[in-house]
Amino acid sequence: MNVNLKKTKEMIMGVNQNSFPLLEISGSEIERVTTFKLLGVIIDCNLKWNKHLDYLCLKSASRIHFLKQLKHSRLSSDELLHFYITVIRPILEYACFMA
Repeated sequence: MNVNLKKTKEMIMGVNQNSFPLLEISGSEIERVTTFKLLGVIIDCNLKWNKHLDYLCLKSASRIHFLKQLKHSRLSSDELLHFYITVIRPILEYACFMA
């Protein structure tokens, strides 16, 4: 399998990142990151959800603003509900794990 070195990232979780040498593949250094987005979920090296939740709040807030604009345009409740179910709710429910 060929590795795309431009897309490959390294993340060290739970420990001091500076105590590990940089990873190299075929003489090229792999970029070390503290967060990255994987399948729409922002993963943090400290395994905290803060950055992912901030991202979800920002994304859903912009769409809720659009929902308010639609309400001012006098759309029916059914049309507003349809917009919410199809555009806003999937953002809030995606990758939501039930315990």
